[in-house]
Amino acid sequence: MPEEADQVVTAPSGTSDITGTPDLLTTGLDSPDVAGGALPGGPPLLTSRLTPPVPPEPVLLRPRLLDRLEQGASGPVTLVCAPAGWGKTTLLSTWARGERDGPAPAWVTVAEGETTRRLWGYLAAALRTAAADDPDDGPPPVPDGPPRPEQLETLAAALAARERPVLLVLDDLHRVTDPAALTGLEFLLRHSDGRLRLVAGARGEPPLTLHRWRLAGELTVIGADDLAFTADEVADLLVAHGVAVPAPAVARLAERTTGWPAGLRFAALALGDGADPARAVERFAGDQPDVAAYLRDEVLAPLEPATRDVLRRVAVAVAVHADLAAALTGRPDAGHLLAEAAREGGFLHQDGGSPQWYRPHPLLADVLRDELDRLPADEVRELHRRAAGWYGTHDRPAEALRHALLAGAWADATELLVTRWPELAPDEPAAVPAPPEPPAEAVRRDPELALAAAAERAYAGDPAAADAQLRRALADAAGLPAPRRDRFGRLAAAVELSLARLGADHEEVRRAADRLLATGPAQESPGPDDGAGDPRAGTAERDDVRAVAGAAHGLAALAEGDLSTARDRFATAREAARRAGRPRTELLCVSRSALLEAARGALRAAEELAREALSMPPCQGWSSRSDCGYAYLALAIVDWQRDRPAEATAHLALAGPAGAEPGGAALTALCRAGLLADGGDPGGALRTLAEARTAAPGPELGAWLAADEAQVRAVVGDVDGARALLDAAGDGPAPPPAPALAEARLRLRAGDARAAERALPDWTGPGAADWPLPVRLGAGLLDAALADASGDARRAGRLLEEVLALAEPDGFRRVFTRAEPGVRDLLAARLDSGTAYWATVSELVRGVDAQPVAATADGPARTLDEPLTERELTILRYLQSILSNVEIAAELSLSVNTVKTHVRNIYRKLDATRRRDAVRRARELRLI
Repeated sequence: MPEEADQVVTAPSGTSDITGTPDLLTTGLDSPDVAGGALPGGPPLLTSRLTPPVPPEPVLLRPRLLDRLEQGASGPVTLVCAPAGWGKTTLLSTWARGERDGPAPAWVTVAEGETTRRLWGYLAAALRTAAADDPDDGPPPVPDGPPRPEQLETLAAALAARERPVLLVLDDLHRVTDPAALTGLEFLLRHSDGRLRLVAGARGEPPLTLHRWRLAGELTVIGADDLAFTADEVADLLVAHGVAVPAPAVARLAERTTGWPAGLRFAALALGDGADPARAVERFAGDQPDVAAYLRDEVLAPLEPATRDVLRRVAVAVAVHADLAAALTGRPDAGHLLAEAAREGGFLHQDGGSPQWYRPHPLLADVLRDELDRLPADEVRELHRRAAGWYGTHDRPAEALRHALLAGAWADATELLVTRWPELAPDEPAAVPAPPEPPAEAVRRDPELALAAAAERAYAGDPAAADAQLRRALADAAGLPAPRRDRFGRLAAAVELSLARLGADHEEVRRAADRLLATGPAQESPGPDDGAGDPRAGTAERDDVRAVAGAAHGLAALAEGDLSTARDRFATAREAARRAGRPRTELLCVSRSALLEAARGALRAAEELAREALSMPPCQGWSSRSDCGYAYLALAIVDWQRDRPAEATAHLALAGPAGAEPGGAALTALCRAGLLADGGDPGGALRTLAEARTAAPGPELGAWLAADEAQVRAVVGDVDGARALLDAAGDGPAPPPAPALAEARLRLRAGDARAAERALPDWTGPGAADWPLPVRLGAGLLDAALADASGDARRAGRLLEEVLALAEPDGFRRVFTRAEPGVRDLLAARLDSGTAYWATVSELVRGVDAQPVAATADGPARTLDEPLTERELTILRYLQSILSNVEIAAELSLSVNTVKTHVRNIYRKLDATRRRDAVRRARELRLI
């Protein structure tokens, strides 16, 4: 379905095309009519090219994009830049036809093969139309063709003198290939004092010197990522087309199309013709005739033949980068061609890494694979053989195994299984077509070949095919000699473990992991007879077995919410993987360990592990995205606890697949809900927590979620709901510390300090060392606040110092800045009385001051009758510290008597008799 119906007008062969610099441009000055006019000696101007086209029905308004366009149009240049079918014309025409103050934008649709003279004819007509629609300003002196330098200056001056700016929309600006054609327009944009504003739609960056506006912050770019439909917009589009699709199918369609507007309209039309839309979504692909024709004609056809050939050949891989593309195609410039094709975005995605990995749009990938299948079979097998070799030497054994099977390289496939089996366990299965089954004769000769096929299918997330290949291998392995039989049993146990993990049966995962452990070598290092009769025997060492089985145990524990067991299992498996030199298994363990350290509050260790995971080679590119996601989730929790919401939000957005596993989902919800609540969206926080709580794995995570939800409910006034949650979470002889802390806070909020003291868990007891550190810190702060409220300032200070000692090494901030109101005064008091954590407390006092202050019944604080001078304010800030007047004088290079005089004035103005009262009064007035 075309994105736009363009009027293509080319000047007749007799029309001269005048190009070059402005001082070489000459033209007549006769003015044509605005609509239906003509250049002297040329064809008439088409009204269709001077009018925004009618958007296709049904029209779906997208306020986020219209607002972005409106904001961009307040600057000199706005570029809507994306490949074909991304809705550029639809967005521009919807915006141009919308209601606004002032005249409508001038519109020009650029034609294919546009000459400079013809383009300026349309620009003149469009600018005159805009001037005619604005009675407050006279018409600018627009020439009919390419303007001479003096005409440009006159026109720029006339535009600069206008009261209202002229909005000019140039659609399909990529059709202008001669930079000289836009030289005059660029001059006007720079010299019309902002009264000419360009809004352009193009498939690539136009021949304008955009870097100047970009550096000045005056360029707005709306790209393919912005134009992509969100999941909500996909649902709205389907409703507009009258198609009812279940929510999971909507998400699947959004993923399949990556929000490509034209693809979604094709899908909506196809779904409207069927009786089962949900099934039609699953079958919607790039091989559908309309979609394939559009992609071939509008996306592939405009590319250079060399680029099309590279894209077709690299389609053997799911994702590709320059070195792999060069290995597959034999072209040293393959990476450059991929970069050029990806520059426009939309259909060739980049992962942002270094080096860049490229992945085609899912629908385009279908078309490219169809193009690949048209090559001779021997040529395709050679491409897979090259891919297998490249992946094998670049530490990507799973991809290497798949391509070896696709190439029919049976010996290579078997060797990959025997030597690289620990890193063939499924982590984030990639749905790829199944390779051909190995021939029966090859399997009888080497049953490990069928195990290799089973491992590949398990890695691809196809348990039925993997199980079939496993049974086939077992049937042919009975007659193996003892050394090979032992090795085969170990490999078969590893495949069984992969299948158990795919089935998400945690008990079976544990049993399979234990069976694998039982197949491990009986001694630490191979003896002199190991491998007799089989040179490959003994390659699966003890550390390999421990790493794979330990990681599986850790994954099962994490999925069940048993965080302590998971932490221990991953730590042990991580060391074994490191000794064995298995970076992918090590990455799996390191990334999960980072998350578990963050969850228990070891922020420094979590950050170090997360950074280590993200720097590991297997974490580069699109592979192991799930492992990298756990590292990003760990960093999000670290940033959240350190009260850095912007950084936490950014890292949370990169966590991706980590939120799909039950344990990761619960921790993601805790972090996201905390950010929402801190950002003033308690409703969003409650929805996030409630949804996660219903699926919480294990009592520990369930208690955390319930405690956080209860605290948010208490803040919004739902005390009964909060109490019901805490009652349910606190059932049992020893209530978990998180709900107990939430209960104490609820009691204090109700004004019952004694009940709060009774409910407060013992954060100093021997068992408290095993609590999550944020819970322990929160209990300590509440204990200090209760002591201070009861008048025991000495105990309150001692408790606060203990909390600071626990929080300082890991950089906790949020637990202080979001604590009970009395904590702020406690922190400030430490600045007066002295603290071992002066810098931290000073920073925290400022952080607490930065938080929103709830309105009180007393109204705003009273202002001073006589304001403090700048010098007095400076000395007042020093009064917060433990410095004496003599030391303050030395710091400010003043005499002691001068400081004393200022201090007396401060006391008088603040109605205070001593330093502490003055500081407290100043804080109440927000002077410090």
